[in-house]
Amino acid sequence: MLRADAMDLHSSRSAPEATRRGRWYLRGVAAAVSVPGLILASAFIGFAGLAKEAGLTLVQTVFMVGMVWALPAKVVLVGAIMTGASLPAAAFAVALSSIRLAPMVVALVPELRGPNTPRWVLYFLAHFVAVTSWVLAMERLRGIPPAMRTSYYAGLGSTLVLFNMLVVAVTYVVAENLPPMVSAALFMLTPMYFLTSLWGSARERAGHVAMVLGIVLGPLLHLVVPGFDLLGAGLIGGGVAFGLHVAARRRAAA
Repeated sequence: MLRADAMDLHSSRSAPEATRRGRWYLRGVAAAVSVPGLILASAFIGFAGLAKEAGLTLVQTVFMVGMVWALPAKVVLVGAIMTGASLPAAAFAVALSSIRLAPMVVALVPELRGPNTPRWVLYFLAHFVAVTSWVLAMERLRGIPPAMRTSYYAGLGSTLVLFNMLVVAVTYVVAENLPPMVSAALFMLTPMYFLTSLWGSARERAGHVAMVLGIVLGPLLHLVVPGFDLLGAGLIGGGVAFGLHVAARRRAAA
């Protein structure tokens, strides 16, 4: 058995690079077919109903999934459309909601970068960064050869995007037959999954501290400064967690 595994590994390494990249791409495709992927698809069912209610056409809704990708940003954009906000205001709101992805990109790109990875490949793959793809990638990339990580993540990210474009298209057509309560329940699965996934993938205690503080401070700040509750919870919770992390590292080094 061990000899057979060694032979498979040797044959994989000796195969042409294009063949190896194709295999790792398909492994990324297979990784997208998972419980997190299904939960994300269920949330897009709710988004399709929201987009149709806002008056978007089928083509516009599917195009939005492919181009904007991150679900909260699309919800913000649809909300701006429903309220009649101007184009600059809608663009600013979407950009502001997507700032949260910047730390994810900063953390993921060094893991993806191989010995000879072109920059344009990293820029292209950054489009696929969202919570689901990021969590799945960060859990598995360290077990993948560095030169094959971009191929793996390309399979993972592109499959999530294309599959959910299909889900949104089908749901849009049959949205009238879907009860509003069901759509809302499916939509709420995503934030619940985000919370549990981020908790499980946190590599340091500071991440857990930040999440707990955010959960506690969010509702409290909503009563005091409802327009800045999320921003305040993030700044305070993240700042306290970072301070505790730095203090713990100093104690460990002393």
